[in-house]
Amino acid sequence: MAPISNDWQEALKAEYAKPYYKQLYQFVNEEYRTRKIFPPGNDIFNAFHLTPLNQVKAVILGQDPYHNDGQAHGLCFSVNKGVEIPPSLVNIYKELHDDIGFMIPDHGCLTEWAEQGVLLLNTVLTVRAHQANSHRNVGWEQFTDAAIKVLNEQDRPIVFMLWGRPAREKKKLLTNPQHLILEAAHPSPLSAYNGFFGCRHFSKCNQFLVSKGVEPVNWQIH
Repeated sequence: MAPISNDWQEALKAEYAKPYYKQLYQFVNEEYRTRKIFPPGNDIFNAFHLTPLNQVKAVILGQDPYHNDGQAHGLCFSVNKGVEIPPSLVNIYKELHDDIGFMIPDHGCLTEWAEQGVLLLNTVLTVRAHQANSHRNVGWEQFTDAAIKVLNEQDRPIVFMLWGRPAREKKKLLTNPQHLILEAAHPSPLSAYNGFFGCRHFSKCNQFLVSKGVEPVNWQIH
């Protein structure tokens, strides 16, 4: 697990001393030693590495990492270039196209968003190969809840996009009236037609940021 080295390190340092985190650290290290785990160990904290706390302007919450070979690289919904675009991301791209005229790219790497201040955070940061949710309830949720609480406390406007039930359950952690909370169904093929399509979260996010004097996100992926 490559340590977080930017301003998130200071913001989350209290977590590292807690018993749950020590157990989580031992568990995850043992899993990587004895099983096939995604994402690669050095990519676990990529969401934090690529989007320093002081630059976060929007947050997209995912669940746990993709569990097939070569997909997960530490950013929710994102895959490395050269990897087939997963169904949920296909639907995100479709909504972007319908919402803001997004030109759909030939890859699913969302690093450009992360580098602009969009925190692409899964609530669970590791998974066993081909076993969805296999690292649920081992401590990651407590760690990512702590990160969400840190974001909630920031004295500047941030947009939170909560898609699907697990993400929407985090709404209770968001009490700061400066922030905008957007909720919708999950973009997976199972639920996208139940309220994800047509949610217009991307344009709503930018309208809010502009209204607060914050540079909007250029959602177009190149």
